[in-house]
Amino acid sequence: MPALYLTEQGATLRKTGDRLIVEKEKKQLLELECFKISTVFLFGGVHVTTDAMTKMLSRGISLVLLTRDGRLKGRLVPPVAKNSPLRLAQYERHLDPVFSLELAKEHISAKVAGTRELLMRHARNHPELEIKPHTNEMAQLLARIPKVKSLPTLLGVEGASARAYYQGFQKCLRRDMGFSGRRRRPPTDPVNAMLSLGYVMLNSEIMAQLEGIGFDPHLGFYHRPAYGRPSLALDVLEEFRVIVDQLVLRLVNMGIVDEKDFESTPVDEDHAADGEETRSVRLRRDSFKLFLQEYGLHFEGTVTELTAGKSVSIRSLIRTQCHRLAGHIQDRETYQACMVRP
Repeated sequence: MPALYLTEQGATLRKTGDRLIVEKEKKQLLELECFKISTVFLFGGVHVTTDAMTKMLSRGISLVLLTRDGRLKGRLVPPVAKNSPLRLAQYERHLDPVFSLELAKEHISAKVAGTRELLMRHARNHPELEIKPHTNEMAQLLARIPKVKSLPTLLGVEGASARAYYQGFQKCLRRDMGFSGRRRRPPTDPVNAMLSLGYVMLNSEIMAQLEGIGFDPHLGFYHRPAYGRPSLALDVLEEFRVIVDQLVLRLVNMGIVDEKDFESTPVDEDHAADGEETRSVRLRRDSFKLFLQEYGLHFEGTVTELTAGKSVSIRSLIRTQCHRLAGHIQDRETYQACMVRP
């Protein structure tokens, strides 16, 4: 089911019967039946009534609260699935270093293969970009992953692959948007701003799927536990980041967004990494709405799952992978990460 993105500052989300209604200054802006929605994203000063929250929870709809520029503030979710056997198995497996490493290798192999495939597609259409050195390096790193013996080594391989990938990704951008590599805390250019926002939104959707099955989304296998970090959701996210990357590449290369759609704002030093910039680049208000619209359309579409060679719905594939992970953790099936072609 699709998500609902609300950005109109000062608007209020209410419920009438089994419908959600968005109003502002006594004028109705939107009306949707609850069964058509999976998640509601509220950005900035959008209000929601208690009745609306109660209705969403009763219908299994998650509510995600974000700042005006897309920084996650919190989530309101339906009651966690009563799947204590799954959580017990998850905790036991987390303590098994061999299991954790093998599962992490699946996630990262899929990430490297998917991002490499994205670069290769552009290289075939634009040989003048000289992307092949980057895809060759990524192929060598991908071949190393099955032989990796520790999580720190895997982190090193992933880091090297990411550097090669973003060097190639920069060449794929037809407009100079100031992108020179991944910068996330804070994003310092338009491309990083869109990547960060897309990853936050996708991660929220993955968390909702994991919680609906009964997982603890904060206990992962590749991303180690840290206070407040949704480590398991980040593990699964690795397989799907390339879908956000493809969206951002399309928005830039087709001229749907350009530099004038962004603004630079001061950043609270508490939200900036040590030694990083204290100014952040973000989408302007109207352009922010455009990005959400494009994100929604993009994620209602399909991708090709390379392992199966078939076209599948993005959201259904995310749901399938979360269920596959549950089966693997409970010894019902062997987990196979999905490698996608957007």
